[in-house]
Amino acid sequence: MVIDDAALMSRAVGKLAASGFKVQRWRSAEAMLRVVRSVAPGCLLLDGRAPGHEGLAVQQQLIEWGLMPPIVMLTSQGDVQSAVQAVKSGLVEILEEPFELAALKEAVDRAFAAMDILVDLERDRIEAQRLLGRLTARELDVLQGLTDGLPNKSIAYDLGISPRTVEVYRANIMEKLEARSLSAVLRVAFAARLQ
Repeated sequence: MVIDDAALMSRAVGKLAASGFKVQRWRSAEAMLRVVRSVAPGCLLLDGRAPGHEGLAVQQQLIEWGLMPPIVMLTSQGDVQSAVQAVKSGLVEILEEPFELAALKEAVDRAFAAMDILVDLERDRIEAQRLLGRLTARELDVLQGLTDGLPNKSIAYDLGISPRTVEVYRANIMEKLEARSLSAVLRVAFAARLQ
């Protein structure tokens, strides 16, 4: 996916398409934002000076909508503060013009690799949430105490139950989550973003 109207980007995009990348183009950020929810997942190649929006504004709008495509932003200005903000928000890379086409292809390859990682993390999150769906409310309370790093006695005190009952709940949690160790239980909880 590309937002751009510059001749340099047109040549770069042509080279990416010739390299086997499927490319979809928009002439403005507004045009892309109108349809982005119905577009197949991909890397967003964004002109930092995209007409109608700055690249960071487009990135922020996508984040607000819960959409996080990996982004490679092209810019002609070395704005360090904006670059830092963009990277913290999930930007894969910023390329400053003029750039080599090989560098652009490498950045896009890294963006797709990052997207694969995000897909794997999302799949793990969904599976972890499915497993957590097996737990009772009280087991979830005990699990929350475990993720907070509390010992059995503290969990028992906080929940008004005996330490032995906490041990029973822990055993049930491990069985239901198909976990052989506390660390495996915690990995499931963290993958499901239970914190």
